[in-house]
Amino acid sequence: MQAQRSFKTSGGFTLIEVMVALVIASMALVAVMASISQMIDAGTAMRDRTYAAWIAHNKITEMRLANIEPEVDDTSGQVEFADLDWNWTATVSETGIEFLYRVDVAVTFAGSDDIIRTVTGFIGEPTVIGESNRIWSNTVQPNESSR
Repeated sequence: MQAQRSFKTSGGFTLIEVMVALVIASMALVAVMASISQMIDAGTAMRDRTYAAWIAHNKITEMRLANIEPEVDDTSGQVEFADLDWNWTATVSETGIEFLYRVDVAVTFAGSDDIIRTVTGFIGEPTVIGESNRIWSNTVQPNESSR
């Protein structure tokens, strides 16, 4: 008698099934990576818009604190902020109300013409220095230390 050979099917996966699973997994990973890349780009763009807004607000505040009547004109400059180089352009225009000026500050990256953020502010008539807006110095005048 001949010994009977028994061919039992294995419970594993075939090569085709493994290859299909790998293709599906790789497509899912590509989709996840694309999504992560978009989130990083959105976060970077949001950061840049926030920095540009801060730069514009700082410029408007500097103009207010200069306590002089602004000239109706365009001025521009450069600033380094957050280890990045930025350009700003401030446009001062009249509002139709005496001693009230509109200031539009546009901020771009240095070397680019694409405006990242524009902030609008208003500057009023320069004020006289009084008790509420007095200039503080580092020195104490005689007889003022007891106040």
